[in-house]
Amino acid sequence: MARENQNTKNPAEVIIKGDCIAAMNALPEKSVDLIFADPPYNLQLGGDLTRPDQSKVDAVTDDWDKFESFATYDRFTQDWLTAARRVLKDNGAIWVIGSYHNIFRVGATLQDLGYWIMNDVVWRKTNPMPNFRGTRFTNAHETLIWATKSAEQKKYTFNYDAMKALNEDLQMRSDWLLPLCTGGERLKDAAGDKAHPTQKPEALLHRVLLATTNPGDTVLDPFFGTGTTGAVAKKLGRKFIGIERDEGYIKVARERIRLITPADAEDLKVTGSKRAEPRVPFGVIVERGLLSPGTVLTDPSRRHAARVRADGSLSCRDATGSIHKIGAHVQGLEACNGWTYWHFKTDGKLKPIDLLRQKVRAEMGTA
Repeated sequence: MARENQNTKNPAEVIIKGDCIAAMNALPEKSVDLIFADPPYNLQLGGDLTRPDQSKVDAVTDDWDKFESFATYDRFTQDWLTAARRVLKDNGAIWVIGSYHNIFRVGATLQDLGYWIMNDVVWRKTNPMPNFRGTRFTNAHETLIWATKSAEQKKYTFNYDAMKALNEDLQMRSDWLLPLCTGGERLKDAAGDKAHPTQKPEALLHRVLLATTNPGDTVLDPFFGTGTTGAVAKKLGRKFIGIERDEGYIKVARERIRLITPADAEDLKVTGSKRAEPRVPFGVIVERGLLSPGTVLTDPSRRHAARVRADGSLSCRDATGSIHKIGAHVQGLEACNGWTYWHFKTDGKLKPIDLLRQKVRAEMGTA
């Protein structure tokens, strides 16, 4: 098993030639933030596939996709997922992509080994290969499983707001409409044929890495192929480890990644999650002197008012409580976000008290 860097001065870009199970078992325990795996699909094709004009379809017939039986494939799946779980950090996660041939078997094994499935994502292809035989529906999608290392895991990376921004301020759904890898992105060998039969589009990896990693994280791809994961990781400022046993694929991946220039650190910043920001109780606003006891707060239309008390609670004519409780009470509602509802007067204008919370958060970040 050989280990080689794309750039000997850059340990962030590592390709290991060899068997993925042995290679992962040789890596340090709990050293990887995310795994993206595109394992053999075990397609079990029965004979050649031809188009109506009798031309041959360039299908997956490579030895690496052939297994003697489902039992053999299941043992292989269990072995590589066990090795993968060992190298994942305790706050890490894994993505596995597959088709109907294998993804349900992989999903069951993930659960048997203690992973916790977060989502199954349907990659719906805009340009799927037609079903030339006309014997079943066109296979127009593949399935990705996103799972954390364990059910007890409290922390994991999910850049929810970045995904929302990517989707024009709409919550990102679990069905992704993306094209197959075609055109100039499709890598070719010296003869002009596909360098790899199942090369994934970079757009797919862009979304996966943007959603579930941060700049500087280490991403492991145990079935590296021609290096799509490494290429996107480099573009997005992530480190990567790729494991691949085919020297031809490694050669293509090495040259592909060499040509990539990473984006600037400033350009890699994404929309932050408010849930990730430090919690600031309203009482901190009072004790910091940003609002004094006795200050009158109102809603934007000045229909309702409440007075700030020394302990960070509010009082109105018939109740006392938190900024949220009193905000809901005066409106006759079950709940209210007091930070955006209550306003204070400054420079002759009403401003939401949330501005004061942001001020404190900014100071905490600086500290």
